[in-house]
Amino acid sequence: MNAMNSYANSAEAPDFDASRIVRRTRRRRVVGIGAVAAALLVAGGGTALATSVSGGSHSAASSTAAKSDSTTLLFDDHGVTIPIDFSRLDLVLAKEVLLKTQTKLGTTTKKAVKNCKPGSVVGVDPHAPKIVESGDTVNLTLCAG
Repeated sequence: MNAMNSYANSAEAPDFDASRIVRRTRRRRVVGIGAVAAALLVAGGGTALATSVSGGSHSAASSTAAKSDSTTLLFDDHGVTIPIDFSRLDLVLAKEVLLKTQTKLGTTTKKAVKNCKPGSVVGVDPHAPKIVESGDTVNLTLCAG
């Protein structure tokens, strides 16, 4: 029995660097949050993320929609108004945006407009300053060429 006690007492206890473990865990959490934020920006949720972080409101969003109101859709996302510019989108991309916002595609018409890319969106209805919500119908006007 004496030999066993001397053996047990000769082994060193494992040494844990608790502060290093905590720093590593925090670093991983920060990197993970940064990766999610970057993925949202790339996936097109950047407008929603930037608006919600900056505390956007209905009046702030409508003031940013001054570029081309006829192609800007103001979408109400749970109390936060997000301006969505359709001016450089074709029908396929516009349908994807409508799908993401859970709005319905109404009628699509073509209109002859100078200096526009054929098939690109030249108008949305309703457009700014009107605000749409999920389930609403949005009509698109496309460039005829």
